[in-house]
Amino acid sequence: MSKVFARNLLFNKQVMATDGTEIGTLSNIVVEIKGGRIIDLVVSPNPNFDVSRYKKEDNYILVPFDSVSAIKDYIIIDKMKARA
Repeated sequence: MSKVFARNLLFNKQVMATDGTEIGTLSNIVVEIKGGRIIDLVVSPNPNFDVSRYKKEDNYILVPFDSVSAIKDYIIIDKMKARA
């Protein structure tokens, strides 16, 4: 994904996998200070989503931005690329 406008990364936007699994809700983003590159999405996971294969920080999971395949009404990620 080459360019994404910040307005497309509204907090509380739903995060889904390419297979239709509802992962959770976008809570924040992690940005590289020097270059401004988005590194991770900080996602509040749905209670019934298995977070065991994801990097965790407090009650959130960190989803690498490289795993994002589309941003429209939802943020769509590839679960295989997102796992730790």
